[in-house]
Amino acid sequence: MTDSTPLPPPPPAPPLTLTEVEALARAAHAGQTDKAGRPYAEHLAAVAEGVRIRGGSTGQQAAAWLHDAVEDDALSREWLETAALPRSVKDMVLAVTKRPGEPVEEYTARILATPGALLVKEADLAHNADPARLSVLDEPTRLRLTRKYARVRSLLGL
Repeated sequence: MTDSTPLPPPPPAPPLTLTEVEALARAAHAGQTDKAGRPYAEHLAAVAEGVRIRGGSTGQQAAAWLHDAVEDDALSREWLETAALPRSVKDMVLAVTKRPGEPVEEYTARILATPGALLVKEADLAHNADPARLSVLDEPTRLRLTRKYARVRSLLGL
C-alpha cells in the first residue's frame, strides 16, 4: 500500500550569515586585483566596513560584500537569484550593478529607487575616491576616475 499524497516542498535554506557572505565574496574574487594591483577583497572589505560605520544594516553589509560580484562576473546573476539571501540584499546588489552601455543617469536612478542601495554605493564611492588609493594611479586615470566619481556622487545627491 502506497500513499500518493505529494510530499511538501523542503523548507528554504536558512539565509546566509554575514560571515558566509564575506567568505563567498572573498572566494569569488580570489585572484582579482583592483586598478592599483591590490587584492580585490581589500576593496570589498573597505566598502562593507564603510557601510557598517555609516550605520548600515547587516543586509546592506552583505550587499557591500557582493556589490561587484555580478558586474565583475565573479558570481552569476543566476547564482544571486537562487542564493539564500533576503530579496532586499539581492535587490541592492542588482541596483549597484552597472549594465553594459547603461547611461549613468539610469544607473543612479535605479540606485536611488532601491531601498538601502544608496548607502552601499556611497561607501563604494568613498573608497574608490580615496586620495591615497587614487594616488598610485597614473595621472590620466586618476583625473578620469575623479571626474567620474564626482559625477555619480552629484547624481546621487551625495
